[in-house]
Amino acid sequence: MNEMMNEKTMVADTLASINGELVRYGEMISQTENPQLKQTLKQMRNQCETSQEEIYKIARERQYYVPAQQAAREEVEHVRSILSRG
Repeated sequence: MNEMMNEKTMVADTLASINGELVRYGEMISQTENPQLKQTLKQMRNQCETSQEEIYKIARERQYYVPAQQAAREEVEHVRSILSRG
C-alpha cells in the first residue's frame, strides 16, 4: 500500500510540475519578440504538453486521477454566452 501511495504522489507531483512549466512557457512565449526564440519555446511547450498527456494517461489508467464530471451542454452554452458578451 505504501509503495502505491508513493507512486501516486510522484505522479501527482510530476503532473503539477509539468502544469507549472506549461504556464511558464505560455508567459515566456507571449513576452518574447525574437521569432526564433518564440518558435523554440513553442516546440519546448509542445514537448512538455506531450509529456503531460502521457503522465495524465498513466494517472487515469491507475485511477490516481478521476476527472470532474463533464458539464452539461446547457452549462457550456450559458458560460459561452456570458463570455461572448464581453
